[in-house]
Amino acid sequence: MEIDSIIRKYALANAVDHEGKSQPKAVLGKVLAENPELRERVLEIRERVEEIVSDINSLSLEKQKEELKNVGYVAIKKEDRKDLPALDIKKKLVLRFAPNPDGALHLGNARPAVLSDEYAKRYKGRLILRFDDTDPKIKVPEKIFYSWIREDLKWLGIKWHQEAIASKRLPIYYKYAEKLVKMNKVYVCTCEQNKWKSLRDAGKSCPCREIDSKTNFKRWKKMYKGYKEGEAVLRVKTDVQAKNPAVRDWAAFRIVDKPLHPLQKKKLWPLYNFASAIDDYLLGVTHIFRGQEHSTNEAKQRYLYQHFKWEYPEVILLGRFSMSDIVLSKSVIREGIRNKQFRGWDDPKLGTLRALRRRGFQKDALRNIIIDIGPKPSDITLSMENLSSYNRKLIDKKANRYFFIPNPKRITIKNFRIKNVKIPLHPESNKGFRKMNLTKTFYIDSEDFSSYKNLEVRLKDLCNIKLDENSEFLGRDVKPLPKIQWVPEKHLSVRVVMPEKELNGYGEPMLRNAKKGEIIQFERFGFVRIEKVAKKVTVIFAHK
Repeated sequence: MEIDSIIRKYALANAVDHEGKSQPKAVLGKVLAENPELRERVLEIRERVEEIVSDINSLSLEKQKEELKNVGYVAIKKEDRKDLPALDIKKKLVLRFAPNPDGALHLGNARPAVLSDEYAKRYKGRLILRFDDTDPKIKVPEKIFYSWIREDLKWLGIKWHQEAIASKRLPIYYKYAEKLVKMNKVYVCTCEQNKWKSLRDAGKSCPCREIDSKTNFKRWKKMYKGYKEGEAVLRVKTDVQAKNPAVRDWAAFRIVDKPLHPLQKKKLWPLYNFASAIDDYLLGVTHIFRGQEHSTNEAKQRYLYQHFKWEYPEVILLGRFSMSDIVLSKSVIREGIRNKQFRGWDDPKLGTLRALRRRGFQKDALRNIIIDIGPKPSDITLSMENLSSYNRKLIDKKANRYFFIPNPKRITIKNFRIKNVKIPLHPESNKGFRKMNLTKTFYIDSEDFSSYKNLEVRLKDLCNIKLDENSEFLGRDVKPLPKIQWVPEKHLSVRVVMPEKELNGYGEPMLRNAKKGEIIQFERFGFVRIEKVAKKVTVIFAHK
C-alpha cells in the first residue's frame, strides 16, 4: 500500500536522526505536511503511523540506515540550506555550460547549468552556452536538440550572455593544433592501435613521438586529405610514464571518413579534451563546474595549458548526481525510445526537463533543490519524493481541487433531495467555487465501496450516507466519519497518464473549465497537469 511506504520512509528518517527511535508525532506531522491531501484521513493515518513506527523501532540502527538508503531517501537538513559558498574571484567571473546536443537535458545536466547561472548573477559575471558537439560518430548531435536545450534553459530561467557552437569553430582548433605541431608539443601517430596501447601501458613512447616537427607538419597536413579513418591520430605529448595511463600522450584529433554530424561534414575532428580546453581559454572561462568523473580529462587538458603557458581555470568539483527511481541516462533513454519502452523524450518515466515540465514540476522546484544541494564534491542520490516535496510547496497553495474517481462504482441514494452544491476550488483561498447539479445517482471509488460498505460515511463536502449500492441519506451534519470522493451522475471521462501506467476514470463536470497546462489537484489522488480538455480530459500525473 503506497501510504504505508510513505509513512515508513519518514519513520526511518526520523529513527536515523534520533539514534534508532522514531517519534510517532513527528512522523505524523511530516507525513501530513508533505502530503496535505491526507489530512482528512488523520485518524486512519495516525493508527498506521503508530504501527509502522513500532516496527521500525524494533530494528537495529544499522538496519534502519540500510533500509533508508535502499528507498532512495536523501534528507536535506535545514542547517544545510545555506547560501551558496563563495568563489575565489580574481577577475571578472566567466562560466560556461557545455552540453552535448545528442539528447534532451535532464535533471543531472540542470545542476551545473543552474549553479553557473546563480553564480553569474551573484557576481555580475558572464555565462557562456557552449554546444560541445564535436563527436560525429558515437554521441552524434541532432539538430532538434540544439533548440530544445535553448528552450529548456530559458524555461529554467537561465540567462546566457554568449553562445558558441564547437563544430563551427573547427578552423580555430586546426590553427592551434598547427601551432602545437610547430612547437613540437604534438605528433601524428600512425601506429597500429593495439601496438600503441601496449607501449603506452608499459610507459614507453612510440616511434612516431620522435619524428621531427618538420616531418610531423607534413603528416599533419596529410590528415586533412590522405590518411583514412584509423590510420592516423594527432597526440599531445605528456609524460609517457604518468601514473594514470589514460593521460599518456592522449589523442587530440582523429579522422572520421563518414561523419554523421548535422552541421559539418569535415573529416578531421578534435576530440573533447582538445576542443574544450582551447575554447575555455579563448572564451575567457575563469571557473568550471566539473563532475568528479572528469578528473582525468582535467589532467589531460592541463598539459595543453602548460604547452601554451596558459593559466588553467578554477575547478569546482561536483559529485555524481543520480536519482533512485527515474531514468536520467541519455543513452538508456535513446535506446528506450528506439525499442518503444518510452514514448519520447518527455515520457513521464524520465528525468528530462521536458518530462518533468510536462508533469507539472515548477522550474523553481528544480532550482531550489539544486541550490540547496550546492556544489558538493560528494555523490548524491535523490528520489522523486525529494523533488516532489519541493514542488508540492510551490503548487499546493495555488492548485485548484477537483474530484476524480479512478475505479468508478455506481450508487444511488434513497431520499436524496439536494439539487446542487457549491464546493470551494481551494480550501485555503478565495478562488471561487465548483458548482454541480445533482441527482440521486453518484459514482464513488470501488475500493471505498468495498472498505466501507454498510457503514456510515461522508460524501466529502456534501452529506452523510449509509453506504450500499442503494445507499441511505443520513443528513448533512459534519461528523467525524470516513470521507470518500464522489462525482455526480453527469461527469467527464478522465485519462491519467502516470509513469508506470495509465488510468481511466470519472471526473467532476467543472473539469471542463480547467485550462491546458494548468496544475490541479485530484483530491486524495495527487497533483496533475492538464494536457488536453475535450470529451475526455487527459492529465499527466505529477506526484502525491
